[in-house]
Amino acid sequence: MSIVLNIFLDNILPIFLLILSGVILGRSFHLDIDTLSKLNLYLFMPAFTFVNLYEAQIPHAVLLVLVFSSLLLIVNLALSEGLGRTLHFNRPRRKAFQNAVSFYNSGNIGLPLIQLVFSTGPAVVNGTTPYLELATTVQIMVIVLQNLTTATICYYNAASATEKPAAAIRRVFTLPAMYTIALAVILKQIPYDFTQLPVWAAVQYLADGLVAIALVTLGVQLSHTHFDFKLKAAWLAVALRLLGGPLIALPLIKLLGFQGVVAQTVFISAGVPTAVNSALIAAERHNDEDFAAQVVLMSTTLCAVSLILVIYLARLLFPI
Repeated sequence: MSIVLNIFLDNILPIFLLILSGVILGRSFHLDIDTLSKLNLYLFMPAFTFVNLYEAQIPHAVLLVLVFSSLLLIVNLALSEGLGRTLHFNRPRRKAFQNAVSFYNSGNIGLPLIQLVFSTGPAVVNGTTPYLELATTVQIMVIVLQNLTTATICYYNAASATEKPAAAIRRVFTLPAMYTIALAVILKQIPYDFTQLPVWAAVQYLADGLVAIALVTLGVQLSHTHFDFKLKAAWLAVALRLLGGPLIALPLIKLLGFQGVVAQTVFISAGVPTAVNSALIAAERHNDEDFAAQVVLMSTTLCAVSLILVIYLARLLFPI
């Protein structure tokens, strides 16, 4: 029961408080969602991506996690695209559906959740947490892949819903996150600690602000959203994200031979809710933004229940 309460209090409640503040502000002052989404996509998200990628210590032993994350993404993209076509979704709905299923909240929910799981309960051995560092490193690898593909594939999907492919590709290359990823990779190869530069503090402040600003922005979007809880497409997207993610992850974990801590981490991470950034990108490109925001809210709410089952199964299937 304590793990249930911890997940809710430490991971879910703070998120909803920030979203609620955005809802209140949006209804009180009629904030401009386009301006807020541009602040996220062109300022806070690039800084967050750069800092996390530059500071991540990536042992060669966990590089295979990138392969797993790539395969999981490919399967989710293909499955959601196939279902969207089978159910005859129009193109904007199909692309919003695909983004909602394929891109998940690996950072501001996934990372603290993994740290919580491996610092409590069975993960505590003789008063210590010997698995926490490895689990955190594995999750950072997932975040790196998700950040990279959100800034490229997710944005392309949203743009291509209303534009020709060539124009959508050009849109992707206007995102600064594309270039900050390349810059972080290059700087990591240089034997100098760039965190010592005076400009680093400013970049760090921006990176630290992403979670709060993104969630408040989502709240503002939700304050203008027309909810339809009878919308089958939204429920299907939520089910595929929260339950389908771990089910798809299971054979991939077996295929790549993951065990113990690594297997538990990627299995649990695959079941976190839809990425807030998918809703921000939908708002930026006007790609069925009400649907995107609703899926984020529903999946974030219901993950408080589904993640308990996923964590239990992870410990049962992949004992340490």
